[in-house]
Amino acid sequence: MPTATARTLDHPVRAEIRLEAVLHALSDPVRLQVVRFLAGLADGEEAACSALDLAVTKSTSTHHYRVLREAGLIRQVYRGTAKMSVVRREDLDALFPGLLDTVLTADAAQRRRLS
Repeated sequence: MPTATARTLDHPVRAEIRLEAVLHALSDPVRLQVVRFLAGLADGEEAACSALDLAVTKSTSTHHYRVLREAGLIRQVYRGTAKMSVVRREDLDALFPGLLDTVLTADAAQRRRLS
């Protein structure tokens, strides 16, 4: 029985990732929540979009994942009917050293202050 091949969704190659697009994508609390969740997974581990319960509609969730993908923050691939996502940490760290860790650290500090 043939195995289904994964289909990767369109995303920018490393050289096309723009800092302003990354910062814009990270400026939204829902998108930051997605990145925080994905960054907390084991290195290279993928998660289905449904693994994170976002307080938005399905169509809005799809929009947020698309913004993250098009900005170059995540890579998405279909595995069967599931759309799997992973943070593009290697690409982001190569282009903007320390940016992702700095944003996530600042976010964690702000969430601690607010709780």
